[in-house]
Amino acid sequence: MGKRLLVLGAGGHGKVVREVALSLLNIDGKPVYESVDFLDDNSENAIGKIADLEKYRAQYSDVFCGIGNNKVRKQLLGLAKELGYSIPVLIHPTAYISPSTVIEAGTVVEPKAIVNTNTVVHRGCIISVGAIIDHDVIVNEFVHVNAGAIVKAGTSVESGRKLEAGEVVLGYGAAQYKSDELWVKEHKEQFGAEPSFM
Repeated sequence: MGKRLLVLGAGGHGKVVREVALSLLNIDGKPVYESVDFLDDNSENAIGKIADLEKYRAQYSDVFCGIGNNKVRKQLLGLAKELGYSIPVLIHPTAYISPSTVIEAGTVVEPKAIVNTNTVVHRGCIISVGAIIDHDVIVNEFVHVNAGAIVKAGTSVESGRKLEAGEVVLGYGAAQYKSDELWVKEHKEQFGAEPSFM
């Protein structure tokens, strides 16, 4: 008999979380979750409201927060943990996860995402569809790496940050490189004139 999962939030991200959860199979090929249901304050697809979370404790073993807002996700996962729910990691089967990567509870890794060697993804993160997190990266708690965003090698993403779709976060050596405009501005401030190569 499979486990039962409650997803907090039945909006767009919650629906993605539900589909990722339903895609997971045990080693015997049977689904990890026999049922995945929503709690949501404004959805006809929900079996109850988020305030009812404690009421469902006897019927559901696991809770996952399907809300994109990083602060709200942090609050709700904290509440679920206090109530004694198990908070899983959900990784879509088409995502690539390095064997040396660490991914903490409450994080979802969506289809076609990549999390590379020696990377740590802390709790409560969203790694959206097609996102790329390269090697030796630290993604701190409750971060959202949006669709197609790239986190280059050797960087740290601060807690609570949302990376927009397609955004690139520079990694090793980022501080060594400056745009031409920034370099000219800093030279002018330091020396009182624009650089000259005559």
